Amino acid sequence: MNSSLRRYRQLDPARIIETAERLRQRISERFPSSGLAQIGIELEQITREAAHRSSIIRRPNTPLRLAIVVVVGLLAVIVFLFIRGINANTVEKHLSDALDVAQFAESALGTIVFLGAFLLFLVSLEIRFKRKRALDAIYELRSLAHVVDMHQLTKDPEIMTGRGPATKSSPERKMTPFELGRYLDYCAEILSLIGKVSVVYLQGIQDAEVLESVDQIETLTTSLSRKIFQKITLLDRIQNRLPPSTDSDPTPQ
Repeated sequence: MNSSLRRYRQLDPARIIETAERLRQRISERFPSSGLAQIGIELEQITREAAHRSSIIRRPNTPLRLAIVVVVGLLAVIVFLFIRGINANTVEKHLSDALDVAQFAESALGTIVFLGAFLLFLVSLEIRFKRKRALDAIYELRSLAHVVDMHQLTKDPEIMTGRGPATKSSPERKMTPFELGRYLDYCAEILSLIGKVSVVYLQGIQDAEVLESVDQIETLTTSLSRKIFQKITLLDRIQNRLPPSTDSDPTPQ
């Protein structure tokens, strides 16, 4: 298959990093001293870490795989010796002594069962290591999504209507309608990128638990984005009723 077509079948971590870097620059230029600008920096760092971590997760665990080869070799040797002992020695020399045959078979089978269980443990150990790495990283993304939600929590478009006086505990709101719209857009973009970064980890490991966690991240970010889009829709309606403002920038960034 053409490589130019194959690249559209999975997310490219390098492209996600570029998008996160551009988003961080846009936020920093628009809101240089805001907490959202710090989140943009953190998001860019997380996307870079995701590219590195996912490559480690995809990488085979050579020591574990060598241990598996050794255990398989021991199992093969024991089975060979068991069959050879039964055919060549036990049957010929101890045919009259059924107790010796039973003890020999029990000992050999016990060893085979033990090594078989150890082999299964080693085989599952690699996938468990990879699963833990992926889940730990995805949990970080979940926390970041909630941090973004906290930053947009007090960004209420209805304040633009001037309904009612502010209280002493009211948050300080100095944004113009345009700035508020851009702020909410940036929050939605960050949430979208968080979902995409989680998929990068899924590309490194095919595991049901990781898939479930990624689905949960997608559900969470989609739900939080829906609340933001509702605010953006409300802001658009309010702006259509407000008189034109000279401090609005007609070119989004």
